[in-house]
Amino acid sequence: QVQLVESGGGSVQAGGSLRLSCVASGYTYSGYFMGWFRQSPEKEREGVAAIYSAGGATYYADSVKGRFTLSQDNAKNTLFLQMNSLKTEASAMYYCAGTRGSGYGPPLAKSKYNYWGQGTQVTVSS
Repeated sequence: QVQLVESGGGSVQAGGSLRLSCVASGYTYSGYFMGWFRQSPEKEREGVAAIYSAGGATYYADSVKGRFTLSQDNAKNTLFLQMNSLKTEASAMYYCAGTRGSGYGPPLAKSKYNYWGQGTQVTVSS
């Protein structure tokens, strides 16, 4: 059973930084996607960034390119999302997600993902 546990959310002023972490357990696939999604009360859940475990190819939403960076610590089964130059519109619940195998569809499509964490709240104030 795959489990994903996020941490690292919090409150920060616009222009600041946060680093989110996602610890994954139970994965037995050799290749799968891990991603970060976010959802605010007035919006649908949207893909922010994703990485393919075999090879490390990364994918970013246009709105975060150049400011957010994915990295992983394979020894600790941990995925990180470094978020810099945060804007107020980044305020949302952030979810870590994983696919069963390579999954189907684009890397940032929520329908591609089978496993979800409980989320960690990010609040960016002006």
